[in-house]
Formats: sequence, structure tokens, C-alpha cells
Amino acid sequence: MDYKVLLSSFEQTQQMADWPRQRVIHACLRAAIIGGNLAAGTRLLASRALASELGIARNTVLYAYDQLATEGLVRATARGTLVAALALPAPRKPAGAPANGAIARRMQGVRTMAEADSDTGAFAPGVPALDAFPVALWRRALDRAWRSMGSDELNYPDTAGIPALREEISAYLGASRGVRCHAGQVFVTSGTQASLEICARTFADAGDTAWLENPGYLGAVAAFRSAQLRTVGIDVDDDGIHPGAHEWTRNKPRLIYITPSHQYPTGTVLDMPRRLAMLAQAKACGALIIEDDYDSEFRYEGPPLPAMQGLSGDAPVVYLGTFSKTMFPALRTGYMVVPENLVAPLRAVQARMAPHGRVADQLALADFLRSGQFGVHLRRMRRLYRSRRDALVDALQRHLGDDIVIHGSSAGIHLSFRFVDPRLVDTEIAAAAMARGVVARALSAHASGLRKNGWNGLILGYAQVDVGRIEEAVRTLAAVMAAAAPGQETGSPNVKNPH
Repeated sequence: MDYKVLLSSFEQTQQMADWPRQRVIHACLRAAIIGGNLAAGTRLLASRALASELGIARNTVLYAYDQLATEGLVRATARGTLVAALALPAPRKPAGAPANGAIARRMQGVRTMAEADSDTGAFAPGVPALDAFPVALWRRALDRAWRSMGSDELNYPDTAGIPALREEISAYLGASRGVRCHAGQVFVTSGTQASLEICARTFADAGDTAWLENPGYLGAVAAFRSAQLRTVGIDVDDDGIHPGAHEWTRNKPRLIYITPSHQYPTGTVLDMPRRLAMLAQAKACGALIIEDDYDSEFRYEGPPLPAMQGLSGDAPVVYLGTFSKTMFPALRTGYMVVPENLVAPLRAVQARMAPHGRVADQLALADFLRSGQFGVHLRRMRRLYRSRRDALVDALQRHLGDDIVIHGSSAGIHLSFRFVDPRLVDTEIAAAAMARGVVARALSAHASGLRKNGWNGLILGYAQVDVGRIEEAVRTLAAVMAAAAPGQETGSPNVKNPH
């Protein structure tokens, strides 16, 4: 061994930690042996010689050698102190290259988006207008919550959520979405993803079949795969999910995950005949529908369709909602409304497995709902998002013309469009746009099944984008598309917009 290297390590370590010298020299030698730098059978330098080279007392080296011998790392022989033969682990791979099998096989096929979830630029989907949230009002609600808390509230709360918040959510959903429920059916969660994971592990067994929209929400794919469910992507057309008759027999589902009010990512709305047909089929085959109503509060054209959960008294539906889109994502609060017959089983599971929510946040949220501030905020956001939606659609009409077909602009906080020209590849356009500072995610990347989803286009979230920035961002998209398919004529004022 090059003991000059050891000396460098020794000096560096002395500067980093004020250890006794014998401990430092022992640590350096120990690391060299375990790391494989000193192979089995290597003879260590004589204690006197090593002490001289390092400029330390010989007793310091003898102490280190004795410690190594006690640990079984070296052995004393007539030839000197030799490194012992050890069954050492394989050398570590560089950071970022986990060994095969570090991720469960069932999760290795799960895709994720390259963009960070925290990206708030144009046109990152799913991000509300965070700068328009009334932070001062929320801070006062939190202050009141903390002042109202006694010693009982400092204990572990009900895993279903505090009663006051569940009452407010129940009342709100009944009035705004036609959901039929009482507070006992409401379970507060840490968000939609947590709700999906609860559904996957509570209402289905490993190997059961779960349907997802294709294209669809990749978070649902991850939740179902982690629960070892068999996932089947059911194609989405211009009017939402549309399973064929053969799917109900060939791929009989246990769970059906849908976003009927504003499908993610296409933005299509599931019409009433399809809603009623799916409810009837689900009842007939014993399936449970998971209705994700994630941004149903925002609709700009015509009356909103009521939630599927409320269409019949015995609808086999677990209804999911979230405050991440209506308030702010960092709140990390969502909710589930489960059928009456599933309340007791879910409470039993939650009592054993679910984390307890943050009482102060839940008390503040109940206050925010009860005081009417939540309703005031929603009305302000509807007006703001409508203006941003209008600006985006107008810019798309002027700069992309007949090159695209818009979907989902009547509701929600994002829209999508498909390319008319099949030569354009949405994943390539998305990457090129990202390189120029515009987030425009590819529809085809949201395939939830083994086959392609048939959608070739982009997803644009507009809630967090100021009207003044929309024009420039759309011009960038138009330039990227023109560069990808030279010869296209853009700018026609007659963009197709069926929704």
C-alpha cells in the first residue's frame, strides 16, 4: 500500500474530526481493508516504520493494529501483520445506479414524467394559481385552530379525520356535486395518491384486475402496481372511457379508476349515458368504481354533470376529491367518500395502517369551509381561470390554426390538443418545448396499458400562467411544431375545438 495516501487520509481526517490519533489511524486502515484497497494476505508495514512515516508514536500504531486484530481484520504471523481473508461485499455501484432488484419487479415498468412535480412554469398541468391564494386568511385560520386546541387534540386523532372537517366536506359535496353521503362515510387522506393506495390495498387482492383510462393518470398505475393488481388500460375517445362489451367478460374488473368530470389527461367529459351504463355494468359484475373528481369545481360552459356517486342510492362508487387544486398542493389533504357497507371495513384497515392527520390543519380547513372563505376563493378562481383559458384558446387558434384539435377546454385547469399531422411526434415536441422553457407534456406518454393510447398531442395547464405570458409560450410551441414538420402552414383561424 502507498502509505503516503494513508498519510493524506490521516491528515485530512485529523482536520475533520478531533479524534485521538490511534483512533484515526485505526479508522484509515480499517476502511482500506474493508474497501478492498488492502487485499487478503497483504503485509502491513512494521509498526515502527509506519510510526516513523506518519510522524506519530509507535504505541499509536500498535493500538491500531491491536484493534484491527480484535475485529478479525488482520492476524499476527511470523512474517508480520497480514490482512485476513474476508468475505467482503461486492463493491458499491456509483450513486444513481441501483443494483438489479433494488426496485420490486412489479414497479419496474411504472413510468413517471421527466418534469418535476414542483414545476410551476407554463404549461405545467395540475398547478393552481398559487400567488392568488389568500395566505393571510389561511394563516389566521391556522392561528385560530392552534388557539382552540386543548390537550385532547394533541393526542393521536381519528385516522378517518377530525369530525368537524368530515362534516364540512359532507355538506359541501352534497350541495356542490350531488354526492349522497353523511360525515361517517368521509375519510380524510393526505391526497389523491394516498387515497388510491388505500383503495388498491383495501378493496382488491393481489392478482385482481384494475381498469384505468388509457391515456390516464400514471399515479393510479403506480398505486395499483404496488398493490400487485393486474392493470388493464381501457381506451378513451372523444367522449371519455369506452369499454367494449368483451372487456367486461375477458378482463372482468375488480376496480375501475376513472376521471369522468374532466378526464386526465385528455380533458374529455364522460356523458350521462356512458355514466349510467358503467354504473349498471359495475353492479352486475361486482366491480367498484373509483371516481376521481379532482378539478370538478371549475367549469366554464354549461352546467356541470353531477358526480357518478350520487346518481343512485347504491352506486358502487368510491368518490375521491382533493384540496390540492382548489387551495394549494402543500396542504396535502384529500378525501374519500365510501359506500355505507365499506365504512366499517375501511375504518378497521385505517386504524392499523393509516397515518394520523395533522389536527391543526384539519381544524383550520374546517373553519375555512364553514366561514364561507372557501366558496369566495373558488368563485375568484373560476373567474381567473376562465380568463386564462380564454387567452390560451385564443392564442392556440391564432398560432396553430387547423394543425390541432382542442379537447377539454370547457372545464378544469388544463386542456389538451391533438396534432392533425401524424408526422409530428408528441414526445419529441414536448422535449423540444421543454428545452425552450415551456412545459407541454405528451399525451402518448400517459399510456396506462401495454398498447399505445392513440392520442398524439400535448397537455397544457393554464391555471398558474398569467395572461401576459400565454401568448409568448404559445408562439414558442408553434415554432417548435413548425421546426418539427417543415412545410406546415400555421395560423389558420379555424382551429377545431369540439369540447
